[in-house]
Amino acid sequence: MKALNSNDQIDAESLKLEENRGRPVKSTNVNIIHNQALLSGLAYCISSCSMILVNKFVLSSYDFNAGISLMLYQNFVAVIVVSTLSFLGIITTEPLTWRLIKVWLPVNVIFVGMLITSMFSLKYINIAMVTVLKNVTNVMTAVGEMYLFNKRHDNRVWAALFLMIISAISGGFTDLSFHAIGYAWQFINCLLTASYSLTLRRVMDTAKQVTISGDLNEFSMVLLNNALSLPLGILLVFVFNEVDYLSRTPLLRSPTFWLILTLSGFLGLAISFSSMWFLHQTGATTYSLVGSLNKIPLSVAGILLFKVPTSMENSASIFFGLLAGVLFARAKMHERSSS
Repeated sequence: MKALNSNDQIDAESLKLEENRGRPVKSTNVNIIHNQALLSGLAYCISSCSMILVNKFVLSSYDFNAGISLMLYQNFVAVIVVSTLSFLGIITTEPLTWRLIKVWLPVNVIFVGMLITSMFSLKYINIAMVTVLKNVTNVMTAVGEMYLFNKRHDNRVWAALFLMIISAISGGFTDLSFHAIGYAWQFINCLLTASYSLTLRRVMDTAKQVTISGDLNEFSMVLLNNALSLPLGILLVFVFNEVDYLSRTPLLRSPTFWLILTLSGFLGLAISFSSMWFLHQTGATTYSLVGSLNKIPLSVAGILLFKVPTSMENSASIFFGLLAGVLFARAKMHERSSS
């Protein structure tokens, strides 16, 4: 706060000088706000793109066949970092009481399933098609909102959702690297992601009531989700018999591989922090639109970096799907402004 007061004094003095010179004045504070919005937007875009690219690199280029273990390590890194920041007083988090854990457990089970299926699908499907197929989540969420919360969407939203379905179907038919198992995992991922979003809305109010402060901030949710995912993740590592693979793979003896795994953990956390920062600096409308536009460079990077075989038809389907995502974001913006 002291720094902000000093800036205000500097701006006031500068304003007087400019008035004496008879020149137009630009507020330093306005520039600072714009710079913060730009920096937070860049941080969000870079971290979200990098996270998916690094995961794809680990799963496909390294041919790492332990997606659950990858998720487990990333979540472990997140718990360590968030707990350390909370201990140092840099951020505030809610204590993980038994009452809160019981309320949050259904959400966390879906959260873990969502992360694991995302890993499984990303191993088999190229990034561009993953981004297009993820649009199906929006369709499932919209239908769920209609039946569970009696929420009505306007025609623009439904038109965009229809375009998403068409692009996903056409993209699948024209995908030169089509993999049935990967597509099956991605469909399950869309279902779980939509379920996570809808369940979160139902549970959030109850969760806030059982917290000590009466609130549940984003940092607490990050800690809660990642901490609760650890015991379930360990169980699933044994269920899917990843222990046998981990004991045999030479990758775990490579310091470089461990460095990349740790980087992926920090990137996952960076997405959470940068998205909160960006949302605070701009708003839900800008955040939603930038998130949709961000899929375009991500898809292009995924095709070029991993040398994905593609055709004109498949490229058109991917572009069509990305455009549908942007149209959906704009339709939601219009819907929010109308309501």
